[in-house]
Amino acid sequence: MKNIVLIGMPGSGKTTFGRALSEILARTFIDADEYLENKEKRTIKSFFAESEKAFRDAEERTIQDLSSCQNLIIATGGGVVKRNQNVERLHHSGLILFIDRKPEDIVSDVEVGTRPLLAEGPQKVYDLYQERIALYRDAADEILSNTGSEKEVLAGLMEIIHKYHLD
Repeated sequence: MKNIVLIGMPGSGKTTFGRALSEILARTFIDADEYLENKEKRTIKSFFAESEKAFRDAEERTIQDLSSCQNLIIATGGGVVKRNQNVERLHHSGLILFIDRKPEDIVSDVEVGTRPLLAEGPQKVYDLYQERIALYRDAADEILSNTGSEKEVLAGLMEIIHKYHLD
């Protein structure tokens, strides 16, 4: 069965909803960033200390690995859409769902200091959103706004998954 791939901004809910979907659908959940750190035996922060390119190269290797699998729920890193190869691989192996959460909601709810690309402060969230929003929309098979309760958003995700017969 195809993978279910969650894309979106850091703090959009990819990991939270990925774990919940994993339980509901009895599928393995993979956080791509955690997978990357385990496989590469390096932290994301250390990659970014070297360069963003070093991180994106490692991320591309991770997506190549995960795209060769089936029946996973994958929460990607926020910038996975910056490389077309990643999007193509993810499309080939799965359904891509964009969890769209407004930057102001992310800023008010997420500890930005714990996210490497957001460590510069709240304005970075707005800047990244503007930089990436078109990429997310172009990559997505379906878009779901994360504006309701966790239960409502999860129900919306399940509707989409049912529509594609992936439940």
